Amino acid sequence: MPERVPSRHGRRTRPAWATWAMAVAVAALVTPAASAATLDDVRTRGHLVCGVSEGMPGFASVAADGTWSGLDTDFCAAVAAAVLGDKGAVKYRVVTPANRFQALTAGEVDLLPRANGRTLSRDTELGVRYADTLFHDGQGFLIRRGYAVASVLELSGVSVCVVGETGAAQGVETYFQSRKMRYQLVAAARWTDAVKAYADGVCTVLTGDMTVLAAERSRLVTPAEHVLMPELISKEMLGPVVRQGDEQWFSVVRWTLAALIAAEELGITSQNAEALRASPNVDVRRFLGVEADLGQAMGLKREWSFELVRQVGNYGELFERNIGLKSPLALERGVNNLWTRGGLMSAGPLR
Repeated sequence: MPERVPSRHGRRTRPAWATWAMAVAVAALVTPAASAATLDDVRTRGHLVCGVSEGMPGFASVAADGTWSGLDTDFCAAVAAAVLGDKGAVKYRVVTPANRFQALTAGEVDLLPRANGRTLSRDTELGVRYADTLFHDGQGFLIRRGYAVASVLELSGVSVCVVGETGAAQGVETYFQSRKMRYQLVAAARWTDAVKAYADGVCTVLTGDMTVLAAERSRLVTPAEHVLMPELISKEMLGPVVRQGDEQWFSVVRWTLAALIAAEELGITSQNAEALRASPNVDVRRFLGVEADLGQAMGLKREWSFELVRQVGNYGELFERNIGLKSPLALERGVNNLWTRGGLMSAGPLR
């Protein structure tokens, strides 16, 4: 007799093998592409499909001629250079915060270059895996240069424009109350209302994610008169996300990001990568595919890391041209600087 399993309501039973089969079928429906060989799919179609959020200045924006630019799109170009040898072999698909993870798990895109911040639940419950951190963001403050303050700790007594009943509002309350600093919340129903209140001088500072503040500053009448405070009062680790169940593709994406950072650590740029193949430095020669074949274990060509830096640049180059001080966002490197320069960016050894 087959084993009988009592039902939830105690009225019906089914064989144990049927329960197991049903569980397998449900898992397959939840993550249909989890076991797919993404690297093979990308090579077969001849291009990478990258899921990006449209209208993110400095990260992902599209020009009138259809050309994409930004830190996110540059990362996808680096993956394409590593996998296909051509940074232009990318098609961008617009995804939203509401559907981005579904698009990824359904196999509609191959990766998300920078999704919501990494949390335990997102990394374990959605059928996706966070490869690493491409950009460290967090809640910050925008203030007029005329106030001449150098630290958030000097903001006691200020009024703060923020969207009410949000994590940002709670962040302000927690930060100021824990330090016994006086403050006044100027709560708005929408972000656009909070920005307008700040622009009109209703409050002293505007708070939100640093990247969003930088974008808003670039749109103000006189951006140079507004300063981003150096401290962050929260942290968001944003980076590439792939489907669970494809370890090879996970490694390709994770080590592409590591290669961008390692190249900056080693002083390898898009301008000198070719010349440095003759370098006496064994770490440089190994990185550029001269001393060792680091791509074989991932299914990539020997020159994968050389190509991505030659075609796209190192992490510092990506940062500066898209969101650095000479870009419209004019962001300091800050926590996104190399660990050797006081930042948090570091790469595991490529060897």
